[in-house]
Amino acid sequence: MKALKTSSSDLLHSIPPTLWLVFVWCALWQNFSLPFLAFGLVLAVGIVWIFRLPTLYLSNRFNPWYAIKFLALFIWNIAVASVHVMWLAFTFTPPLRNSVVAVQLRTHSDLLLTAVSHTMSLIPGSVVVEVDRSLSVLYFHVLDSSTEEEIQDFIRTVGDFESLIIKAVGSKEEHEALLADEKLDKEAAA
Repeated sequence: MKALKTSSSDLLHSIPPTLWLVFVWCALWQNFSLPFLAFGLVLAVGIVWIFRLPTLYLSNRFNPWYAIKFLALFIWNIAVASVHVMWLAFTFTPPLRNSVVAVQLRTHSDLLLTAVSHTMSLIPGSVVVEVDRSLSVLYFHVLDSSTEEEIQDFIRTVGDFESLIIKAVGSKEEHEALLADEKLDKEAAA
């Protein structure tokens, strides 16, 4: 059996899941005393060591302004979509036309792909039904969207969220590529 090598980078990246597992252990028992914390730490270290996950590299970049803009847009979209879904439930008039919409993302990062898909799935009226990681395409089931204009509005909303996520926490390379794309879009529109 080959010995598992552990680098300092691996140890550093194992700290957040270890702390999270300790917290979950103590929360489940509703006891945060020192013995529970210590035993939770032993269990967490064992779990992280036995069930190794691939290392997820974060960008080490955070922009609070775009994070706040993302949060504001997210809350606004949840409120608007909730009212829309409630209205559809109260005034149901068949036939309700839904669509499956494919959205091509700019990013190829698994982390950002997941962030965009979860963001859109948390907004009522849309859910991710398929993910094509190799092409960075998300397929959504979208409630009450049958016209080309409604579909384009949804695709624009996904693009806005992706842009804000990249600007808030994306890597330097992704951020620069996004700014270059936005510059080209502005020049094409002018």
